[in-house]
Amino acid sequence: MKQENDFDIIIIGGGPAGMMAAIMASESGKKVALLDKNPSLGKKLLITGDGRCNLTHANLNNRELALVFGKEGDFLLSPLTHFGVKETMDFFNKLGVELKIELDGRVFPKSDKSITILQALLKKLKENKVSLLLNSEVIKIEKTGKLIKNITLANGEKITAQKYILTTGGKAYPITGSTGEGYTYAQKLGHTVIKPRAALVPVQVKEKWIKNLSGLSFEDVRVSLLVGGKTIKKKEGDILFAHFGLTGPLILDMSREIGSAMAQGKTKLLIDLYYKKNQEELETILQKLLEQKPKQELKNILSELVPIKIAPYLIYFAGLKENVIGSEINKEAREKIVKVIKRLEFNAVSLVGFDRAMATAGGVSLKEIDNKTMKSKLIENLYFAGEIINLDGPCGGYNLQMCWTTGFIAGSN
Repeated sequence: MKQENDFDIIIIGGGPAGMMAAIMASESGKKVALLDKNPSLGKKLLITGDGRCNLTHANLNNRELALVFGKEGDFLLSPLTHFGVKETMDFFNKLGVELKIELDGRVFPKSDKSITILQALLKKLKENKVSLLLNSEVIKIEKTGKLIKNITLANGEKITAQKYILTTGGKAYPITGSTGEGYTYAQKLGHTVIKPRAALVPVQVKEKWIKNLSGLSFEDVRVSLLVGGKTIKKKEGDILFAHFGLTGPLILDMSREIGSAMAQGKTKLLIDLYYKKNQEELETILQKLLEQKPKQELKNILSELVPIKIAPYLIYFAGLKENVIGSEINKEAREKIVKVIKRLEFNAVSLVGFDRAMATAGGVSLKEIDNKTMKSKLIENLYFAGEIINLDGPCGGYNLQMCWTTGFIAGSN
């Protein structure tokens, strides 16, 4: 274990922001220690983007990028001018990582493997001689006046540095080590913490039949959010059925509004599996399929339009017999089937919570952080970066970009 005063900079938290901060802080030859309570770094990074690591979003307009973070997004405008999307992609290219931009703007390593990103970061940390103190849980941060004096680890050791960076993440996916202790440290140092809430989180629904279709995905559908029968939000994207309810990028992005809606009253989610076709257009398509296959069962005919696993449920909700064949479907029956396809209804019960959340809303108040340096306005030798601060964006690489950007600024300063 290092002795007191061995380090110029100590970074607490070995996630994306922490690793970026450590790399930048060590570029000028400073003695840098990166602490993490896990036995390895980047546990959460490995599961991002379904294990593919959606490391940013190819939107080169800093203002538009900041806007996706809502009213707090202006905080990022200055940091993004120094380390935005282009700089992030250049950074990883220089580390030897080949990247690709998908049609929706999401950026991934060409390997489609998160480990590619993690290995590149670990290699750079080693090159820069950053001391990795793993299995090192911080249990106490002591301060004198407006300066942090030292930190105490779970094994009783005390270590010190001239400056400290908190990058402990939020509370999402606690199995990866994100259990929110950073908020406790910040509060004890005098910082205000906006109450953490699960963000980018799946939704539990009332309908139990959905568990039989767990794992079924739908691309490019429209979800309408209703409260008390009134539509308050419509959005398009990809969804996934889970044993407890609904998830997938579209549901995760809408989870904040869904949570707010549930607080107001009875909340429904209506899924239009074919929103680009109106009722009449879809009826015409179905009619042609029925005419082509008059002796086939309807569930098999519907498999031309939807996954066959869901076809029996659509038939049931339309009030038709299970084994009905194409020639037995009249105009009224066609209308009923198409209506169900375009208005699949679910009752939202709750948000699943931090165990499955991809991000955390809330965190250290931005009013108490200088966005030009990520330095605390209350503690002279303390900096913040990453999910611990009160910033959260939608799916699509935005939250990782925020980590890279704030980690770069904190480490550089």
